[in-house]
Amino acid sequence: TVPEQRRSRAGRMVVVQHLLADGFVLDDDPDRIDRAAVQAFICGSYWALGRDRAVMDDLIATAARVVALYAPDGRQMGFARVVSDVHTVSYLADVYVLEEVRGRGFGLELIRFAVDGGSLGPTSWLLRTRDMHRLYAKLGFVTPGERTMERDRRPNG
Repeated sequence: TVPEQRRSRAGRMVVVQHLLADGFVLDDDPDRIDRAAVQAFICGSYWALGRDRAVMDDLIATAARVVALYAPDGRQMGFARVVSDVHTVSYLADVYVLEEVRGRGFGLELIRFAVDGGSLGPTSWLLRTRDMHRLYAKLGFVTPGERTMERDRRPNG
């Protein structure tokens, strides 16, 4: 099925919906994101512990793409954010799927939709993870090569 497209209030092209099993939906409309739900999960995550709501709101507003997973009743069950120069490189960040729907393939589909579902698919992709290497490998992510370097200035690095 070819997803319907339209422009968000911010003027970005969005894929309105991509249907999954059991009535779940992936959507990259930034206007639909439940920012309180994202904040509730993200501020307790190992990678963004204590992140301020205003910071999270700004990160969502300025992202090149945001994608969310919604249950049939409309509740947001997952999220991913993309930072990009839109031409050469993109960074996948703040990916999560709520515990109650894990193990059903939704995480893989969320990532696939975020990375390959929009115009940023051809760019080089980066991400950071402590524990989901096997999942990302299914979509072609590999351990950085000899040319990759990092400068991490976050307090929890």
